[in-house]
This record gives sequence, structure tokens and C-alpha cells, in this order.
Amino acid sequence: MDQITLQSALSDYFAPWVQALGLRVESANADSVTLRLPQSEQLVRTGGMLCGQAMMAAADTAKVLALIHHFNEFRPCTTVQMNTSFLKPLSNQDALIEARIVRAGKSLAFGEIDIRGALDGKSVCRATTTYALL
Repeated sequence: MDQITLQSALSDYFAPWVQALGLRVESANADSVTLRLPQSEQLVRTGGMLCGQAMMAAADTAKVLALIHHFNEFRPCTTVQMNTSFLKPLSNQDALIEARIVRAGKSLAFGEIDIRGALDGKSVCRATTTYALL
């Protein structure tokens, strides 16, 4: 599945408020999908730091796109669990969100997500996820 098809999935399967994040597919390979979350005044809190809610929404979205890429098609799914650790603030740069499928079975899929600064490459947030495949 190519980047153009995955980018189209953002408008095909996600709510308008998720589309408003401005996520862009940066890459897709055998193991992962990477999105870019552009720096935006609408997504920062006091001090110019990217808010955690935006990071979690981007992480959840990246994981769904990773599942689309893994299965080579959209399969209805829902988040069962997301465990998120915020490691440090992200300011004055875009975020790169890399979602990797650890295991995908018939009814559940497990994954890991790393969010890092696009300029400095430093990890700012890590998440593990479980999704129910419907």
C-alpha cells in the first residue's frame, strides 16, 4: 500500500476533527507507518508545547493507518487500550509519529508508537496499544 492511498484513508475513515490535525503520511514500510503532525498554534498549550491530547489522537490515527497498511485494506477496528508515557515536552517543531504493528491476529492487534521531534529526532512520547478487529 502506498503513501497516497494511506493519505486518502485519512479523509475516507476519520472524523473531521482528526482531519483538522493536518496529519501527513511521511512513509510506510513493511514494519511501520510514519505520520507528520505539523506544528500549529491550535495544538499547543501555554509555553508553546504540543498538547498531549493532540499527540494521543495522532498516535491512535497512526496505528489505524498501520493496520490498514498491514492488512492492505481498511478493517473496522476500535481502540481497546492505549498506554501512553509522555517523556518530555515538544516545542517549536513538527512531530513524527511512527506506528508499528507488533502482532495482528484474527480479533486483536497490538502495537507500539513512538512520537519524536521532526528536527531533533528525540522521542517525546511512547505508547502501546491494543485494538479489537471487528
